[in-house]
Amino acid sequence: SHPFGWVAEKAVENARQEVAKLVNADPREIIWTSGATESNNLAIKGAGNFYSTKGKHIISVATEHKAVIDAVREMERMGFESTFIQPEPDGLIDLDKFKAAIRPDTVLASVMMVNNEIGVIQDITALGNICREQGVIFHVDAAQATGKVTIDLNELPVDLMSFSAHKTYGPKGIGALYVRRKPRIRIEAQMHGGGHERGMRSGTLATHQIVGMGEAFRIARIEMDEENIRIKKLQTKLLKGLTEIEETYVNGDIEKRVPHNLNISFNYVEGESLVMAIKGIAVSSGSACTSASLEPSYVLRALGRSDELAHSSIRFSIGRFTQESDIDYAIQLLKDKIGRLRDLSPLWEMFQEGVDIEKVEWAAH
Repeated sequence: SHPFGWVAEKAVENARQEVAKLVNADPREIIWTSGATESNNLAIKGAGNFYSTKGKHIISVATEHKAVIDAVREMERMGFESTFIQPEPDGLIDLDKFKAAIRPDTVLASVMMVNNEIGVIQDITALGNICREQGVIFHVDAAQATGKVTIDLNELPVDLMSFSAHKTYGPKGIGALYVRRKPRIRIEAQMHGGGHERGMRSGTLATHQIVGMGEAFRIARIEMDEENIRIKKLQTKLLKGLTEIEETYVNGDIEKRVPHNLNISFNYVEGESLVMAIKGIAVSSGSACTSASLEPSYVLRALGRSDELAHSSIRFSIGRFTQESDIDYAIQLLKDKIGRLRDLSPLWEMFQEGVDIEKVEWAAH
């Protein structure tokens, strides 16, 4: 008899129902984790190892989040082989290339629904159907998709799906993994202990975090349609304002993307110096997870962008608290600062004079 525990359990199960409702899943298919990084690791390592007798080949994409790429790399160290598909220049996957990558020993494919850097939405239905036809388990990282894209797991041909609370205005440090029940998908636990979460993820549940995630997903479900319309208007305005600046390139397909993201390269401006110059707005150069490194974004490089354009990229995120006045301010600030930075750039001066900078041979001193 432990009534306090029952109250906590009820709160956890209510939250599980709210997460399941947003993605139209059975609550029993939702497994709590510490976030999408853990969910991705549990899905890739857990399913890869469980089904390793069928084959040891995994397919993913060169533009995936590091949590997926590095989990697949770890599987390579354990004797698996992998194929990372290069996306098209618009960031989308060519379905024929995906199909051609499947081998008789392919056991798992992992593709993100919405890219964290460029916001493009992959055709999960088509990719999932290819996996179904070939008997390949399909994992989808949907951390960036919840509350932005309609997800119906009753209809989608997806076996495993990762979620994160803090990408949907919930608390940090909590996430979930969807594990399909029909047909039943099995995964090998990566965390061993008391057998919590149907034996898939041991460890005492963080009740307060879980309740926060449930509430965040409930609000997202109610507000999503209306909010997307509002954010789309803001994105359109931001795009129009920024593309008035000369030598501006949008990264990623402009149609098949969430309205919450704009990733733009400003040629002849160094991304880091631009971020320093626009202190009044919160943006990132590259992705937030890896922007501490001065390497050009591996996502933009995979799209075929030059190092220069990749270095000059800025990711703008539009969200629940962004107002039209913020967009106006950002456009004006960027026009002003980019103009000033280009005035200091000898490359910009050469470009203005009609010099083809690609063909210039620089002398080494």
